[in-house]
Amino acid sequence: MKKMAPWLITILLSITLIVLAAFLLLKDYSQPSPGNELSAAVQDVKAPSGLSADEIVEVTSTIDGIKTNLSDPNYVVVMDFAFQMDRKTSKEAFDKIKDYKIKPIIIKTLADTKPEDLNGSVGKDNLSSKLLNLINKSLPEGKVVQIDITYFISTPI
Repeated sequence: MKKMAPWLITILLSITLIVLAAFLLLKDYSQPSPGNELSAAVQDVKAPSGLSADEIVEVTSTIDGIKTNLSDPNYVVVMDFAFQMDRKTSKEAFDKIKDYKIKPIIIKTLADTKPEDLNGSVGKDNLSSKLLNLINKSLPEGKVVQIDITYFISTPI
């Protein structure tokens, strides 16, 4: 019996570790991906179709020169955005508050973003969707229907 005890302990310990590893792996696969949540949240926002160039200019506002660190302090990002509103009065309200309410939302969102989260068009679309949801909650009237990234540079320090 003395010779068999170390073997039994080793077998029980290895079975426990295998079950623990399987549990942790299955837990990661069961969580929803953030891309699906973001796209589901902005499904009800529809951009007005059939607008002329002049009408697009009337309902579009820009924010230029956002420079900030990402969640990795060794990375800096420089971005410009174009925000298309649902109507002209929404654009006027947006322009009044963009320096005081919208820019801080963008900077806080970028501060929580990892550099690899902005890679490719999917990363930029996810950022736009996240900003769309956050900005629409803080607008006094109207809503943003589309956010375009018009300039983007991400570089390590």
